[in-house]
Order: sequence, then C-alpha cells, then structure tokens
Amino acid sequence: MKKIALIGSTGSIGRQAEQVVLRHPQQFEVVAVAANTGAAMLSAQAARLRPRLAVLRQEGAAAEVPAGCRFAYGEAAFEEACAFAEADIVLVAVTGFAGLKATLLALEAGKDVALANKESLVAGGALVNALAEKKGARILPVDSEHSAIWQCLGFSRRAPFSRILLTASGGALRDVPLKDLSRVTAKQALAHPNWRMGDKITIDCATMLNKGFEVIEAMHLFGAALPQIRVLLHRESIVHSMVEFADGAVLAQMGVPSMELPIQLAFTYPQRLSCGLPPVDFCKIGALHFKEVQAARYPCFTLALAAARAGGTVPCALNAAGEVAVSAFLNGQIKYTQIAEIIDAVLARTVREEAVSYGQLAEADRAARAAAKELLP
Repeated sequence: MKKIALIGSTGSIGRQAEQVVLRHPQQFEVVAVAANTGAAMLSAQAARLRPRLAVLRQEGAAAEVPAGCRFAYGEAAFEEACAFAEADIVLVAVTGFAGLKATLLALEAGKDVALANKESLVAGGALVNALAEKKGARILPVDSEHSAIWQCLGFSRRAPFSRILLTASGGALRDVPLKDLSRVTAKQALAHPNWRMGDKITIDCATMLNKGFEVIEAMHLFGAALPQIRVLLHRESIVHSMVEFADGAVLAQMGVPSMELPIQLAFTYPQRLSCGLPPVDFCKIGALHFKEVQAARYPCFTLALAAARAGGTVPCALNAAGEVAVSAFLNGQIKYTQIAEIIDAVLARTVREEAVSYGQLAEADRAARAAAKELLP
C-alpha cells in the first residue's frame, strides 16, 4: 500500500486525487492532507480519508478532525506535511509559486513527488531537478500533457526523442472574434469547453499562458530544447500529447478529458488500474483536428516562449506577473486583454539572473508581483 500526502488537498486536483484513493482503498492510504484555507472542506475531507495529519496553512485557523488525526495550522505545520515522514509520495497540487516550496521540501525529505504544480518547474526547474537527483527522488508528472509524454516515452524522463507535440484545447475563448476579446467577462473565460479546473488555470488556458508554462515544464522534465517542442491546437482534447522519434514514428496518448487518469498513474505506474472513465468512442468523435497557434489570439503564449528562451529568473517573473494579472481580471479590475499587457510590461522591467537558490527566486517573485501591482488601475 502506498502512503500519500496530499498538499493542496481541497483544490481541484486534490479533490480528484481523493476520488482516486477512495476508488482503490486497498492500494492507497492518505497519511496527510494540507490546504491553504477552508476549514469546513478540510474537516470533511479528513473525516473521509482519516489521515494522521491535517493542516491549514492559514495562521490561527481551526478545523475538526477525527480521532487519530492531528490538526495543526501555520507555516511550520504546512512544511511538516510537505515532508511528512510516513508518506511515500507527496502530491503537490498547490497553486502558483507557493508550490515550489512544497516541492523542494518534499524532495529534500527524499519523497517522490507527484507534481501537479507546474509553477515549480517554470520558476525553479533547475533547482527542482538538481535536488531530486541529489536525493534520489522521482518527479512523477501529473499534468495531463506531461503524463502523456511520459507514457509515450515508456515512463522514462530520459528516453530519446526527436520532438514533443504538446496539444492545447485553445481555452474558453478560442472562437470569440479578436475584436471582442477586450469585452469578455470572467464568466466567459471560465467556461472551458472540455475541462473542469480551478479558476486561475482556467483563465491561463484561455490566454494559453498555461501552455507556455507547459512548454517550460517539458523542457525541464524531459531535457527538451525549446525548438524540440511544438504546440498544436486540438479542440477535442482526446490526444493529450504526442512524441515523435528519430525514425519518424509518432506515439500519442489518448483518453477522455479527465485529470483522474494522470493522477492515478503517478501513484500506480507502471501498473494500470481501472479509473472509472468511459472509453473513447472514436466513431462518435468522427475526426480529430490539429491547428497552429494564432499569435494574435494568444499573446501570453508568445510572452511565455520568450521567457523560456531567456531562462534564469525570467520565467519566475513571468509566473508572478501572470498570477497578479489573472487575479485582477477575476476581480474585475482589468480587462482580459490587459493580462498580456501587464505581463509584457513586467518582463520588460525584469533583469535576468541565473537562478541558483530558492531565496533568489522568492525575491524575483516578490519584485515581479510588486511591479505588476503598480500597473493595476
């Protein structure tokens, strides 16, 4: 039985991970759960999963937990959960830059990390990879696209390939006329046609900033150079990504749009268990479509590729500016099209440095956030 710590347990990925665990109670045991806020949700989750530790990161928070479960709050308790001694695997599903700390803590403790927080690699990929190698810990991809690549490479992050073909749905606004994008609402941008995710990542899908993050993530996970990665728009979200090899063969991983499969596979690989998902009905689908990315529709994607080329602390600044801009859009402070404008302005002010420590990245994150907030109305 594998013992799992769920970090970010009450978010979208955390809740789906809970369903995976409950589906296979003989295979998995959750030994720790941690969330930023949300006492009622954490209490209910602890009652269902009966972990040994339940944590709210918010200082002074309180939650009711069952007998045999210890409750704690605050930063020290959060750090304990990330490196929980009894865990075999730590699922890092915290949103944003905050996930980097959780990833580094888990790896420092020698834990395998099921990584659902792409910002860990966007902001600090070199640090994460170096620490994993030092500690002999594994990074297990949970993003559907990177899980797909991992599967196509035979569960090897070091297998040779010619190109990675990342697929993208195009997000909720893929059919909105360009002239109307400045008037779209948060509700429109959150109405993803294929996936149900948290608000931040759903907006990032609409702008395709998320796909830019995934390009950087693939570079770190699979040792890919930027020219080896191509992004294709794929409306159906059936092909989760593809890998092309030296002889011209292309392998694709396909399935219905669901995060439960990549979550479960990170826990079970190389074994495959029933995931309770319907099979793909190819006759009903009829056809699968692929197109190039329109730069005019997705300026955030272009900015992300530029940050990937720059490297160093620039991707960290990209992420920080994106977090501030998306939050402002969701709160009605700025227009949808201003997300890209704010990110662009912050990157123009960013001085690139080599990323050598968490403290340096935390400062780059702080400075970029401050610059982004100065640009808000």
